[in-house]
Amino acid sequence: MQLADKNQVAKSLGGRLFLNKFMKLLFLLCTMVGLVVLVTLIVDTVLGGWEYLTRDFLTSFSSSRPESAGIYGAIIGSIWLMAVTAPVAIVLSVGTALYLEEYAPKNKITNFITINISNLAGVPSVVFGLLGLTIFVRQLSLGNSVMAAGLTLALMIMPVIVVAAQEAIRAVPGFVREASIGMGATKWQTVSRIILPAAIPGIITGIILALSRAIGETAPLVVIGVPVSLLVTPNSVFDTFQALPMQIYNWVKMPQAEFQYLTAAGIIILLLILFLMNSAAIYIRNKYSKRF
Repeated sequence: MQLADKNQVAKSLGGRLFLNKFMKLLFLLCTMVGLVVLVTLIVDTVLGGWEYLTRDFLTSFSSSRPESAGIYGAIIGSIWLMAVTAPVAIVLSVGTALYLEEYAPKNKITNFITINISNLAGVPSVVFGLLGLTIFVRQLSLGNSVMAAGLTLALMIMPVIVVAAQEAIRAVPGFVREASIGMGATKWQTVSRIILPAAIPGIITGIILALSRAIGETAPLVVIGVPVSLLVTPNSVFDTFQALPMQIYNWVKMPQAEFQYLTAAGIIILLLILFLMNSAAIYIRNKYSKRF
C-alpha cells in the first residue's frame, strides 16, 4: 500500500510539474506573438519612412505632390489639439474621481453613475465624434475648430482617466485618511495634501493611456469635419486645424506609392510624439512613487 501511495503521489507531482511547464510555455508564446507583431510593424514602418524624414518634410505643409508634401501643419495642429484636450480631460476626470470616492454618499445613485462611467470607457470613438458634432460643432457653433475637437476628445478619454483615478484613490490606505483627520486636518486638506499626492502614480498611468489614445484617434476628427489638408496653422483655439491622424489617413488613400512612404514617415513622427509624452508622464509618476 505504501508503494502504491508513493507511485500515486509521484504521478500527481509529475502531472502538476508538466502542467506548470506547459502553462509557462503558453504564456511565453502569447507574449512573443505580441512582441513579434509589434517589432515587425515598427521595423517595417521605420524602414519604409526613414529616408523621408528630412528637414523639408518637417517644415513643409501638406501638398498633392509627394515630393513637396510635409507634416508641419499637422504637427502644430496636434500640439494645439493636445493643449486643449489634456487640461480639460485631466481636471474634469480627476475632479470627478475625487468627488465620487471622497465626497459623494455611498448609495445606489453613486453606484449607478460609477457603473455608467465604466461603460462609457468602452463606447466606440465614432459615437463621441457624433456627440461632438451635435453639441460643439452645431449647437455651440464652434465649427471644426481646435476647441470643438479638443472638447470632443476630452469627453472621449474622460472615462478612462476617471476609472484609473478611482482605482488609484481607493488604493490609498484608510488609516492615512484617519490619521490626517485625527491630526485636525479638514477634508480638503486631507484630499489635497495626502490622498491626491499618494494616488498620483496611478492617476498618471491612466492619463498616459488616455492621451496616447486621443492623439492617435481619427474617427472623431472625421465626423467633426477636420480638414485633411490645410496650408495654415491655427492662431487660436477657435481656428480650424490639421492633425497628424488625419494627415496619415489622407496619405494612405493616395494611389501614388510615394505617399505610402510619407505615411510611414508620419507614423514615425506620431510615435516619437507619443514617446515624448509618455516619457514625461512616466518621469512624473516615478518621482512621486519615490515619495509616497
